[in-house]
Amino acid sequence: MNKVFITIIYIVASLTLSAQTTLEQCQQAVVRNYPLIKQRDLISRTTQYTVANIKKGWLPQVSASAQATLQSDVASWPDEMEPFMTQMGVDMKGLKKDQYRVGIDLSQTIYDGGSIASQTAIAREQGNVQVAQNEVNLYTVRMRVNDLYFALLLVNEHQKLNQDLQQLLEGNEQKLASMFKRGTASESDYNSVKAERLNATQQGIQLAAQQQALSRMLSTLCGIEVNEVQKPPIVETSTVNLRPELQLIDAQLRLTEAQKQSIDAAMRPKLSLFAQGFYGYPGYNMFNDMMHHSWSLNGMIGARFTWNIAPLYTRKNDLAKLKLQRAQVENNRELFLLNNNLEQIEHSENVQRYCKMMETDSEIIDLRTKVRRSAESKLSHGIIDVNELIKEINNENAARVQQSIHETEMLKELYDLKYANNN
Repeated sequence: MNKVFITIIYIVASLTLSAQTTLEQCQQAVVRNYPLIKQRDLISRTTQYTVANIKKGWLPQVSASAQATLQSDVASWPDEMEPFMTQMGVDMKGLKKDQYRVGIDLSQTIYDGGSIASQTAIAREQGNVQVAQNEVNLYTVRMRVNDLYFALLLVNEHQKLNQDLQQLLEGNEQKLASMFKRGTASESDYNSVKAERLNATQQGIQLAAQQQALSRMLSTLCGIEVNEVQKPPIVETSTVNLRPELQLIDAQLRLTEAQKQSIDAAMRPKLSLFAQGFYGYPGYNMFNDMMHHSWSLNGMIGARFTWNIAPLYTRKNDLAKLKLQRAQVENNRELFLLNNNLEQIEHSENVQRYCKMMETDSEIIDLRTKVRRSAESKLSHGIIDVNELIKEINNENAARVQQSIHETEMLKELYDLKYANNN
């Protein structure tokens, strides 16, 4: 029989614990549920398309064109040669002033000085910066989960204490009701305890409303049903800083390095092959087109070597701008580390403060409980009035509330310190 009873108790306890949601479960759920998580895939796909488009610069570049022109003058034979041509029976009409061309140009890059590679690197690093910024935004959401979780935990603790207070007041109310019937207590004493018990009931209603609001907010944020939260264990914090802000700064520095490579690539020459073909008038055979005004097919192939020195004019300023950008990013790192260090100091000091206060909480509760029990005994013997008892009951409850506040706030500060380093 005892074994069966123990088994039932174990099953009930297991079901209660399983119904409780842990902080880690909330943190994992918010990462899956929060809309910002979709940005990861969107940024990745956008970067892939951008890189793919840049790499298409290695493909042959084809352009089609059509033009019609009317010139003020065209190439012709000198007037002195016209009689000679006429004697020979050659009708030299000369080129027409209206000319037409429909053609296709084909170009294939052979060497671009690293321009495509540098543009590809910039596109990738820009994607990495966007991903890192998105992680920073997600991290602030995790901190919000932290705040809601511990606020809900504290309200749940206060609800339990409020229920204990109501039971204690109800017990004293029943005692005074019995004493009032026997004539050993006044009706006002009974009414005072009853009023205090109703006041505690009202506080319980307020706590229940707060619990429902916090539960709904946390459930909506995380995308899971959260009613009861489990008190998280005490954890050890590490000095290694893994905050996403530092990863964002590193990504920004890598982007400036890719931009520097692009500036270097712009200074290098470029080599390409090309082919041109067109159908129109006049063609490449100018002499034949002077005599026969007919359209013809024409084409040429070749190699083109270009070296644009225009980037040389702005290179010095461009490099100076990148240097300033890197300095600004490094300054952002120093500023973040300073603020983060101050944040860690604040959380560490708060943890120590609450731990010291918790050392005497249990002793204060024991003393308040003894005083309250003594007041109950004195009241039953008519030594004190009911107001003294109510005062001691409230003092004991306040001590228990303070203990729950100290413990919950200590845990919150400890986990805030943990998340301050993202470890």
